[in-house]
Amino acid sequence: MWVPHYSDLAQPVYLMIADALEQDIGSGRLTAGERLPTLKDLAESLNVTPGTIGRAYDEAAKRGLVVGEVGRGTFVLQQRQAQAPAARPLMPPAERESGQIDLSIIKPNDAHMTDWLRGAINELAASPDLAQVLDYVTEGGHATHKQAGAAWIQRWMPEANWQQVVLTSGAQHGLLVAISSLSKGDDVILCESFCYPGIISLAHSMGRRLRGVAMDEHGLIPEALRTACMEHRPSLLVCVTTHQNPTNSIMPHARREAIAAIAREFDLFIVDDDIYGFLEPAPGYKPLAAYAPERSVYLTSLSKSVLPALRIGYLYAPPQTLSRLSSMVRSSVWMPSPLMAQLASNLINSGMAEQLVQVQQDEAATRQQMAREILGKYKIRSQPYSFHIWLELPEPWTSDEFANLARNNGVTVVSGSQFLPERSAATCGVRIALMTPSRSELGFALTKLVSLLDSPEPRLFY
Repeated sequence: MWVPHYSDLAQPVYLMIADALEQDIGSGRLTAGERLPTLKDLAESLNVTPGTIGRAYDEAAKRGLVVGEVGRGTFVLQQRQAQAPAARPLMPPAERESGQIDLSIIKPNDAHMTDWLRGAINELAASPDLAQVLDYVTEGGHATHKQAGAAWIQRWMPEANWQQVVLTSGAQHGLLVAISSLSKGDDVILCESFCYPGIISLAHSMGRRLRGVAMDEHGLIPEALRTACMEHRPSLLVCVTTHQNPTNSIMPHARREAIAAIAREFDLFIVDDDIYGFLEPAPGYKPLAAYAPERSVYLTSLSKSVLPALRIGYLYAPPQTLSRLSSMVRSSVWMPSPLMAQLASNLINSGMAEQLVQVQQDEAATRQQMAREILGKYKIRSQPYSFHIWLELPEPWTSDEFANLARNNGVTVVSGSQFLPERSAATCGVRIALMTPSRSELGFALTKLVSLLDSPEPRLFY
């Protein structure tokens, strides 16, 4: 097994491994077509994480030294193919033109994704499965795609049965399908008092009455949920229990159990939006849906954990709801793209999706540490592997005021007012996404935000 030799300890380990690869290919120690060790094997040999090896192989692929093939491994390219990659711009073209560093969108860091995706697409193009995913699909998707979805869900719900999986065109479409199928016009839907704006826009566009339920540092408060159920007689609760967006709260097991009991008491259906559940290292948290499976729809996707463009979501639902959910999928998009579903299935079945999750967790941990160091004197809500932080603003700031000031100074963050299901009061927090820019850009943007907060006369910046 190839093992790198390196000595420049001033560099990050992944760069030292990539440099050693380049040197060994140039010297002939590694030859074209040679298969490199797996992430796990080389990580164990060097006493590092598989994510570090993944980053090293990504860097080598960018230099034109190796290529990753999903399900087969990573291979050395012929020397005539090896070439220095084009210099990566400091920020995407749109950001260069506007002068903005965008910290508004929660998504995985794409620096580690493109080479893996290229290999997955090449494998799919050469696969005998290609022909069957180029046509219309009945019964809500191919059984093999549902089986892959069940395998992904089984990381959190081991008992998941593939026949209870419904494919959607991403998590947002999954929310639309669940809300429209499990409630009707003018119904009251409950959510957290700070919630994902996509829930707000969906509920309003479908004529549902959205009501927020009080939260604390552990998420939605059971006693407040009981009061809301008695007052509003809602039909549905939409809840994010792990790495809640935007507050980053994680609901303890006992509270999840209490909410499930209240849902049974008031005949309340639950949409368990768990698209950030993958950020908690195994064994993680038992999903809210697992405490009340007979009245819960569990929602996850690959867009946050693997790639935003991989618009495939998975609903796991009780049998009595499957026909309604599948019918709504047909009514809204007819079918999720089977081509996209096959690509997602290949990533799941090969184990590549799980490896990519590890890479993202490692990157998020580094960026969270950066945020804690730079914003240390201010109160933030964070988790070790989260893709974002919630910054609580000191007086006299309000959310809209600070978000506008940040934008005027080249940094885009999201005002807390965007997360209010009921606009009844001013908010004093902003959400800051950490994964989009390079690390150097992130450090620059966070430092700029601190300088704005530190200013004795902030309004002079306008």
